[in-house]
Amino acid sequence: MNDAMKRRFFLGACAARSTAMLTGALAAQAAEKDGPLKIFMLWDMEGASGLLRRDQVWFWEQGASPQAAREGRELLIADINSAVRAALDAGADQIIVCDTHHSGGNIRLEKMLADPRVRYLERSVGLEGGRRRWMPGLDETVDGLMLMAHHAKAGTPGAFLPHTQNGPWADFRINGMSVGEIGIEACYAGHWEIPLVLVQGDEAACREAQEQFPGVVTAAVKRALDHDHCTGPAPEQARRLVAAKVAEAIRKCRAGTLQPFKPKLPMNVALRLSTADVARKTAQKSGARRVDDYTLEAQVAQQCDILKWVTGIGLDMADVDGR
Repeated sequence: MNDAMKRRFFLGACAARSTAMLTGALAAQAAEKDGPLKIFMLWDMEGASGLLRRDQVWFWEQGASPQAAREGRELLIADINSAVRAALDAGADQIIVCDTHHSGGNIRLEKMLADPRVRYLERSVGLEGGRRRWMPGLDETVDGLMLMAHHAKAGTPGAFLPHTQNGPWADFRINGMSVGEIGIEACYAGHWEIPLVLVQGDEAACREAQEQFPGVVTAAVKRALDHDHCTGPAPEQARRLVAAKVAEAIRKCRAGTLQPFKPKLPMNVALRLSTADVARKTAQKSGARRVDDYTLEAQVAQQCDILKWVTGIGLDMADVDGR
């Protein structure tokens, strides 16, 4: 190659790099969210700040006291109010707060931060357009999903109250990938192109989220001592951490750097139960295919049907009496 050819090659390479850089910059700019930002906060309870004992969370169990239930709910409400304020201060224009712990019923509207930009759902299942559905308001108008006060999946070592959806559920898989409630809920939101932007919980829950969703913002507010107890900073200190992480997640959401979790369709979903008897009864109730003594399997056509095949939870749900 002579000098003239080398020079032309060099200039061509420089031009190609410049074009690629410009294209990348334009793509990043196009991905940024310029209009109003809407956030859906789905609140569980196991991962709330300052909530360190089993009886404060699973207060319906035998032996748990009414005082423990009050303590748990007060800590949850304080966490919600702090995170909502942080999201508004960080630039969120609309927020939906949904109480999902034990199907909801843990927040008290008179104690919640009052702001016209915030909508509170006291139950995780409600009416929308005259039809019952899971997480009303979660649709294509939402820009980011925040899974707050969440926990690690069933069987996770070193986790506080790890479980997946229901006690007998030993494992849940999407296209072969083992997930917990974090993955299930992120998949449901993916149906509407909504990315998971933040997970708050114990260290195990945050590790799970980071491993499955690289780039997601996490706020670890506690560390398990054993299955039923954990340790962590004082609630006020933990909430300051969460507030900073909420602001970081809002920035990432507006920048468009996080992608929705959209497993390939049709999705192969599998549920492994803890006992053969539970597997048999679940198969009879759901009509799902039984793979072995413990495992049920199905194929679903939409991400929003991630649970509907086995629990009936999702869109267009039947009434409680089955009609």
